Amino acid sequence: MNERRPGQWPVENPADLDPDDLYVQRAAERARHELVLGSIRAHLEEQPTPGAVQAAARHWCSDITALGDEIARTKRRTA
Repeated sequence: MNERRPGQWPVENPADLDPDDLYVQRAAERARHELVLGSIRAHLEEQPTPGAVQAAARHWCSDITALGDEIARTKRRTA
């Protein structure tokens, strides 16, 4: 019987992961996230009143939720 617990070293069959590829992928995801948030922030800052800012933020939230629901439905149908 193997005396090692899961997660202990040495790993018998290590995953084939290239740290550089993972770094680039994570950096691209982070950049996209920052660009989207920056665009939303710019739109909110253009609003003339605090009430308009809150209304626009609620619209963004509902639009994003609707997109997420639509994409999830599509993925469930194709899975």
